[in-house]
Amino acid sequence: MQTPRGKRWHILLFGLAASFLLCEQSPAQDRGQARSMVISRNGIVAAESPLAAQAGVQILQHGGNAVDAAIAANAVMGVVAPMMNGIGGDLFVMVYDAKANKLYGLNASGWAPKGLTPEYLHKQGLRDMPQQGINAITVPGVVDGWQKLADRFGRKKLAEDLSAAIRTAQQGFPVPEMTAAVWGLEVDHLRGDDAASKTYLPQDRAPKTGEVFHNADLAQSLQAIASGGRDAFYKGAIAARILDAMKRHGGVMNAQDLAEYSSEWNDPISTTYRDWTVYEMPPNGQGLAALEMLNILETVPLGQKDTGFGSTRALHAEIEAKKLAYADLAKYIGDPRKQKLPTDTLLSKAWAGERAKLIDADHADCDPQPGLISGGNDTTYLSVVDRDGNMVSLIQSNYSAFGSGIVAAGTGFVLHNRGGLFSLDPASPNLLAGRKRPLHTIIPAFAQKGDIRMAFGIMGGWNQSQAHAQFIVDLADFKMNIQGALEAPRFTKKTFAGCDVAMENRFSGKVRDELTAKGHKIELKGAFSSDMGGGQAVLRDFAAGVNYGASDPRKDGEAIPELPPD
Repeated sequence: MQTPRGKRWHILLFGLAASFLLCEQSPAQDRGQARSMVISRNGIVAAESPLAAQAGVQILQHGGNAVDAAIAANAVMGVVAPMMNGIGGDLFVMVYDAKANKLYGLNASGWAPKGLTPEYLHKQGLRDMPQQGINAITVPGVVDGWQKLADRFGRKKLAEDLSAAIRTAQQGFPVPEMTAAVWGLEVDHLRGDDAASKTYLPQDRAPKTGEVFHNADLAQSLQAIASGGRDAFYKGAIAARILDAMKRHGGVMNAQDLAEYSSEWNDPISTTYRDWTVYEMPPNGQGLAALEMLNILETVPLGQKDTGFGSTRALHAEIEAKKLAYADLAKYIGDPRKQKLPTDTLLSKAWAGERAKLIDADHADCDPQPGLISGGNDTTYLSVVDRDGNMVSLIQSNYSAFGSGIVAAGTGFVLHNRGGLFSLDPASPNLLAGRKRPLHTIIPAFAQKGDIRMAFGIMGGWNQSQAHAQFIVDLADFKMNIQGALEAPRFTKKTFAGCDVAMENRFSGKVRDELTAKGHKIELKGAFSSDMGGGQAVLRDFAAGVNYGASDPRKDGEAIPELPPD
């Protein structure tokens, strides 16, 4: 790295994108985005809930830094959006230390119980990984991740970082619109477990928009963590309750699986795209696919007369690059421990150049194949920048909505189902094994250009790598600012093969017809579809000492600035 120098959404045409920062100010009535960026000399927290963002801002205003604020915001998200995330799930984080000008990565994804093996599942009559229930549960990594973040970078004690979440769980909160909509779809799932039903279905139904929801059990669990740290979760009373749930449902997780778990510090991987350097977490995450996709797209002259934003040529290239990168992801990526993965090869410009040659400008590839090497959508993302320029890019998830559907009685949180991402194919690098981490969908991201540093992410299962790539292309090639790039219409293809692709209806009918003529099978979505995920971003211009924040309208969230200190 070089040294740093009342919501109503209108369907807008994205003709002229907003300038990257403040280079030009187009007339307000003609601009191509609905919200302005949040701009401040002090800290900004961008999260999927205003309550979570406000919790982070309050920590900043009381002397905490970006890491403290990220923990506080994440903890509140687990209270107010329990289907998406919580202390029963996993966590990945990037931390930018402004003083050291160094980026750190933390992999707090959990491992499979030692006894959860292909042989064990075969004896249960299973031939594929279960997607719900007890055998989809891996050890949750969130709390150990919080502890490591607080110990290494935080200015506050973990207890102070968790205080807003504890109060919110105790006192309750009115359920917001999008949260209520997702919650209501999971009633049958939650009724499969008595403790889950008791926790999340008061009055035997999902809470409606505006109804106040309390979770005293979760407040108690968070208070135990605030008092006893990570050991309260992995060795104490919470662990005992998790193990009771395992016994009740016939699971194989034992005390050692919990007590011996530890998250890991990793060096992020990166590539260059135009004049940006983009960082992702290394495997077992899917972030490598975003970088490979960008490397492939760098061979295409995007942003020219016939390859502008929303053009047929640009979209065709992005969709085809996605397919090629994800085919490689599926074949070659898993947990790097105890096996060698071809990360360097897949990240190379030479590899991307060869893969790019497979893109047919006139025809969609319905059967993308991985290259040959010799030899849910239910997640929350948040980002924080403090007044000193420290930054956090954090993503956390239960995997699918309400995860496994199992709650350890008295804990107030659902256990995730991340184990569902393992493979039972003996030839796969993602083959299930005890104490192994599955190939992961959730990825935080970071980027830099000159004096600019940016923490960003867009949640949404297998949507994430392709959404990250689209976001960077929107900035680098189509000259949008961070708010415009989050609002811009997106496509997503969550399957790995085939020619299906979902697109928001803000792309023109003419372009959709031209893509269809090339063989793409378009599934039309609404103007701001939740299928495209939802993102947050913060950016710092170190030369000016100014921070910027942005929040995706596809979520209930907000980017909130810190007031000047006293």
